[in-house]
Amino acid sequence: MNPPEVNAENNSARNEILFPAGILQPPFFYPDGDDAINYGGIGAVIGHEIIHSFDNSGRKFDAKGNQVDWWTAEDAKRFDEGAACIIRQFDGYVVDGDVHENGALVQGEAIADLGGLTIAYRAYKKSLEGKPEPAPIDGLTADQRFFIANARIWASKDRPEFARLIAQTNEHPLGRFRSAGTASNMPEFARAFGCTGTSSMVKSPRCQIW
Repeated sequence: MNPPEVNAENNSARNEILFPAGILQPPFFYPDGDDAINYGGIGAVIGHEIIHSFDNSGRKFDAKGNQVDWWTAEDAKRFDEGAACIIRQFDGYVVDGDVHENGALVQGEAIADLGGLTIAYRAYKKSLEGKPEPAPIDGLTADQRFFIANARIWASKDRPEFARLIAQTNEHPLGRFRSAGTASNMPEFARAFGCTGTSSMVKSPRCQIW
């Protein structure tokens, strides 16, 4: 990657995470911005890359970058159960016509999205310990700003032909599903926006790995 590139990467073989300078700008990161927005943006990206070390692919590498199985059988079993939930969830998303997301194909990125946003939310809450609750901004609570910021980094516009191609060939889900699919598994999102159990943004059963 080049310095101005807007991207991030986890290299399992070298046990390293890379963030080019290009991603350290809006809408991912605001140098003088609201903490809730920064945690929901770049914080979730950082968490995403960390979780790639423990997704269906990264978990097969140890701390030295060697491809070895270092998990216990029980850990692997519980992970596979959680991953199966993610696969089923994304298999159900209709992209266009008869084309759905391929849960098995996108599971690594979807697992990293969910784990990364969960980590970012916990980190944000930890940063507030001993401090007063942040005031609403433009009528939005801090938790609402956190999730809105995360949705904004996945905002995109695509033609149906492109969406169909991505769904069938790319390990990344389409942005609309990275946003809604991830947040719908987090009860913190439901509380922030008052979603009831009948809402499409409340998954049952809820997928959770990390």
